[in-house]
Amino acid sequence: MTAALYVEDVLLVDRCLTGEPAATRELFRRHQRRVHACLFRVLGGNRDMDDLLQDAFLQVFQSLRGWRAEASLATWIDRVAVRVAYRYLSQRGRRVQTDSMSDDEAGVALDEIDRADGPGARRQLARDGVKQLYAVLDKLSPAARLAFTLHEIDGRTIAETAQLVGSSVTATKLRVWRARKSIEAAAAQDPVLSEFLEPRADVIPFDDKEAP
Repeated sequence: MTAALYVEDVLLVDRCLTGEPAATRELFRRHQRRVHACLFRVLGGNRDMDDLLQDAFLQVFQSLRGWRAEASLATWIDRVAVRVAYRYLSQRGRRVQTDSMSDDEAGVALDEIDRADGPGARRQLARDGVKQLYAVLDKLSPAARLAFTLHEIDGRTIAETAQLVGSSVTATKLRVWRARKSIEAAAAQDPVLSEFLEPRADVIPFDDKEAP
C-alpha cells in the first residue's frame, strides 16, 4: 500500500466517522466489488448474497472506529467479510445453493472457466463442475472451506489467508491440504468433477508438495 493510498484511506474513514453520507457511499463504492467477489468465491452462488454483502458493510460501518490503520483498510474490510462468511457457514444445516449458478457466476467462482463465447459443451462442464465442487465444499468444516477457497479460488497467499481467518500459517496450510484431499477423493468417484478439475491443475494443484 502506497503512502498516498494510506493517507486517502485515513481521510475517508475520518469523514465516515463524522457521519458524512458521501464518504460512506464512497467507501462502499470502492470496496463493494471486491467484497462481493470474495464472498461469492467462498460461498458459491446463493440467494442470500445480497443480504450477506449488506451485513458485511453494516458491520464495517459499525466497527469503523476499530480500524487502527495497522493493516490496509481493504484488508481490514476483507476480515469483516470473512467473519460474515464464517458465521453464515457455521449455521446449523446451512447449505449453499448452487443450482442456479449462471455462466457469469461460474466465471466469478473460478477465473479459469471459459466465458459465454466458448463452446456450449465447455460452458455446461463449467456449470456442472462448479456445482459439484461446491457440493464437496459444503461437506467441509467452515474453517477448512474458508482456508481452501480464499487460497485456491480467491488467490490469496497462505500468509494472507491465515491473517484473514485469524489462524496460524501452519494450521491454515493443513486445512487447505485436507480440503484438497477431500476434493481429490470426491473427484475420483465423480467423472464430471474429475474432468472439470483436470485442466485446472494449475489453479487447484492436487499433489502433496504442500503437505504439512
